[in-house]
Amino acid sequence: MKVQAAVAVGAGQPFVLQTLDLDEPRDDEVLVRIAGVGVCHTDLVFREAGAIPAPAVFGHEGSGVVEKVGAKISKFAPGDRVAITFRSCGDCVRCGCGDAAYCLTMPQLNYAGMRPDGTRAFRADDGAAVGSNFFGQSSFATHALTYERNLVKIPDDLPLELMGPLGCGVQTGAGAVMRSMACEPGSSLLITGGGPVGLSAVMGAKIRRCATIIVVEPHAARRALALEFGATHVIDPAATPDLAAAVRAIIPDGVNYAFDTTGIPALHAAALASLAPKGTLGIVGVAAPDTPLPGDINTVMTFGFTIRGIIEGDSDPGVFLPELLEYYRKGELPFDRMIRTWPFTRINEAIAAQHMGECIKVVLLMDETA
Repeated sequence: MKVQAAVAVGAGQPFVLQTLDLDEPRDDEVLVRIAGVGVCHTDLVFREAGAIPAPAVFGHEGSGVVEKVGAKISKFAPGDRVAITFRSCGDCVRCGCGDAAYCLTMPQLNYAGMRPDGTRAFRADDGAAVGSNFFGQSSFATHALTYERNLVKIPDDLPLELMGPLGCGVQTGAGAVMRSMACEPGSSLLITGGGPVGLSAVMGAKIRRCATIIVVEPHAARRALALEFGATHVIDPAATPDLAAAVRAIIPDGVNYAFDTTGIPALHAAALASLAPKGTLGIVGVAAPDTPLPGDINTVMTFGFTIRGIIEGDSDPGVFLPELLEYYRKGELPFDRMIRTWPFTRINEAIAAQHMGECIKVVLLMDETA
């Protein structure tokens, strides 16, 4: 079938809207007509790094309506409203433990730009293959092929086109606090970066009833929204030469937990210096290759610090995303307040606005025109 897609054609180059051919769904695949798709920093990191050779279709926060299902699909049917998240195999030891985010085949299923058998679902007019299957979806397109374990049903009373960010950014931030670090009621938390992931962490911290929630963020509008979402303190790093000292001015013994969404080594070091004994630093921000872990090993040992990487908020999507939907319905996870919508055809303009801090979270709508 013919679809319109935003194709990455090379590092530093804008996305190019192209008409591509998309395969019919195989027995284990589901065809989803995309209603909306979030733009995540990871999409841009992969484009710039050339980790999936151009041309390629990215996008991994899609939501839409199921149009066709393969013969082996039993849990979804045409007409189902769904959000799409990362892919996992469902068979390995990690998936069996509910650790789908650490599936043993996670890189192959999500980051390879092709199906496991080496085929690609998209083709250009000249028949050339186009990178696909990003996070098992490649949803920067009017339609996406995905898989049963990628999908979560969206109730009819919720705005389908805005639900895609649940599949990555929201579950990553909220899950880091609620699942990965499992912050206890009454605990203290430092969040470096007030973008979509950081603000989702704020909402998760409020749900977990953390007593002190400190957000470090250079954009004033994001600091203001962090306070509305439940942060108890905000810090402008441009006006704060010693971040660790500023944190300890708020909580002298240091924070129980710190969560970095930036990938900036100086902030890693400041966050570690802000921890109380037995504190935990969780890291999700993508850093430059070969960035070392922060801290002196003797200091980490002396104070019993834990430094842990976090993928997708340790989410088991079939369990965790329905929980998040209920928090959203109750008004406790108002992530839609972060979102600004744009027509899909204006993807490059939307990305530029997000980069400049003019909006927090971009969602591209397929049914809107420029």
